[in-house]
Amino acid sequence: MLQYLNLCQRIIDDGKWILNKRTGKKCLTIIDADMVYNVAKNEFPLITTRKSYWKSAIAELLGYLRGYDNAADFRALGTKTWDANANENQSWLKNPARQGKDDMGRVYGVQGRSWAKPDGTVLDQLNKIVDNLTASVDDRGEILTFYNPGEFELGCLRPCMHTHTFSLVDDELYLTSYQRSCDVPLGLNFNQIQVFTLLALIAQITDKKPGKAYHKIVNAHIYEDQVALMRDVQLKREPYSSPRLVINPEIQSLRDIETWASLEDFSVEGYQHHDAIDYPFSV
Repeated sequence: MLQYLNLCQRIIDDGKWILNKRTGKKCLTIIDADMVYNVAKNEFPLITTRKSYWKSAIAELLGYLRGYDNAADFRALGTKTWDANANENQSWLKNPARQGKDDMGRVYGVQGRSWAKPDGTVLDQLNKIVDNLTASVDDRGEILTFYNPGEFELGCLRPCMHTHTFSLVDDELYLTSYQRSCDVPLGLNFNQIQVFTLLALIAQITDKKPGKAYHKIVNAHIYEDQVALMRDVQLKREPYSSPRLVINPEIQSLRDIETWASLEDFSVEGYQHHDAIDYPFSV
């Protein structure tokens, strides 16, 4: 929790105003931020200085792991996070690659589960990683990446959290996640939840002990219409202790994640929080 608040204060104090062409808004921006989550001790990085809707973040992660490419599928899992980018992003609406309402194109999980190869076949990156880790193999390339510059024009949004590297030391599993861009008031807690949950979940299905998750952010920013709420409201609040994440122990394989795992299989214990803050979202 303190890592998050310290980063927010750093952006307020040291950030530089940068115009974002996609949204037409200015952002207070810093470069290079690092966060660490202790998954072994189950210190779930859920923001307590405002109410955080953790279920939506985990639903989105499940959609990525299943390789979904349609906002309707994400809604069925319990999140509307892709509705705007699929249906309100003007450049995507004009893109001939778009396949109608709710289509997201080849973004995020599509790349992770069906990366297009030159010979016309696809590579399932996640399946390879899970197979290797289950067999206690770490080839120093257990990397899940959603970042495919050759297909940016085939999707509604370039990935922000783009690459996850798993590292196995004896029977302890670590994760290093890389993010190119981060809307700190709105997006960061989603990303924190997903990094933590990804390590906890993959450790569980590969029968490994979770260690720490390292979260590396390149461009961390607060939009101009979010600054006052962050500076004058959220940063004035005292944080509570971290809650705990509980995952259904019956989830034992990637197949379980693909076929029946749902939000009902995840719960949070001891979550005490301040009131929600309605931060503006920039499409």
